[in-house]
Amino acid sequence: MNSKIHDFVAIGIGPFNLGLACLSAPLADLDGVFLDKADGFNWHPGMLLDSATLQTPFLADLVTLADPTSRFSFLNYLKTSGRIYGFYIKEDFFMMRHEYNQYCQWVTSQLSSLRWQRYVEKVEYVDGVYLVHGVNTKSGAREQYRGRHLVLGTGTVPYLPACCHAVADRVGHSASYLTDKAELQRQRSITVVGSGQSAAEIYYDLLQDIDRFGYRLNWLTRSPRFFPLEYSKLTLEMTSPEYIDYFHRLPLSKRDKLMQQQKGLYKGINIALINAIYDLLYNKRLQGEVDTRLLTNTALTACRYDEDAGQYRLALHQVEQDAHFELTTEALVLATGYSYREPAFLQPIASRIKRDARGRFDVGRNYSVDHAGSEIFVQNAELHSHGLVTPDLGMACYRNSWLIRTMTGVEHYPVERQIAFQQFAVPEAAPRVAERLSA
Repeated sequence: MNSKIHDFVAIGIGPFNLGLACLSAPLADLDGVFLDKADGFNWHPGMLLDSATLQTPFLADLVTLADPTSRFSFLNYLKTSGRIYGFYIKEDFFMMRHEYNQYCQWVTSQLSSLRWQRYVEKVEYVDGVYLVHGVNTKSGAREQYRGRHLVLGTGTVPYLPACCHAVADRVGHSASYLTDKAELQRQRSITVVGSGQSAAEIYYDLLQDIDRFGYRLNWLTRSPRFFPLEYSKLTLEMTSPEYIDYFHRLPLSKRDKLMQQQKGLYKGINIALINAIYDLLYNKRLQGEVDTRLLTNTALTACRYDEDAGQYRLALHQVEQDAHFELTTEALVLATGYSYREPAFLQPIASRIKRDARGRFDVGRNYSVDHAGSEIFVQNAELHSHGLVTPDLGMACYRNSWLIRTMTGVEHYPVERQIAFQQFAVPEAAPRVAERLSA
């Protein structure tokens, strides 16, 4: 039995916890161990398309925005792999998604704190320590890990609309697109549902082969248009410590309303990809009509699979016209994003976790979810409390700097407090009035 008590046990090894592993590695006063059920690091393998890039610049790697001198930086990866001059000549701030995955795999090969093939069954709190019960899925051996803190980085899972639950075992999701692609292209019709970057990438990928395979290709979105990702500099200031402070202090109902309004700020489509789709459609039309339809304002309200016909029957609602219609398709890809699912292994320590009025984690400003505000932390489970920066790779170093400071009591990596030119809240010195002044 492993009796060692770590400073923290981190569960899940995605980019956020991997960044924490990098930043904690050189610290003598912080000992952590990281557990994941996977065989190794592989970031969204179903969407590792050859032409896909990240939507954040390469500076948003695992460590640079906290520690530019770290040996785990993307630039050091390029240098050690002999590609730094090639990247320099390429003159592009955005690394390829394949490249990011390879970079993270390079990092994992250098860290001794990572434990792959560890399935966590439950977490208990015993004698002031969190006791993590796991199984080594390779050997079958049961293991225990002890930590004074927990860091939850179990990530998000593919989201399926409620109307698709009946076909969940059959329908495709963007998460498995590359695995499903060959079978999709054998069908006579394919429909992609979604409004974000993944939907656009899948549509563009399938559109390139539409002449070769001869399928009809549909793209449906309930959004009123294909929104580009908002990337203007003053909008980017919303991924700042000041905006997190502002958002976190708002009432719960206001935060939830804002998250619905702000989806286009972090779930939009890269404008270069939108333009590439249009240009491809234009060029293909020069050779004749293209068998494709792009439908906006179109919500999927029901979905069933007709075994006899071998096709899905989609009930659709054109929102602005308030008109209902039906579409049939042999293949269906739901690019409907991801949602957070609270892991079942937390049930034994449920009483230690704070909840908001809607039963979600009541996440403190320091990313803690326990009543003490200093023991259990979350990575990418605080969209409702910290806003649109939550899934942003560019703010991961900032969050990890917070976690390290909270767990050690030492600010090993400077935690920025003010970076924005604009002010999001009422200025502190401004006088308050109960009613609007009349002219």
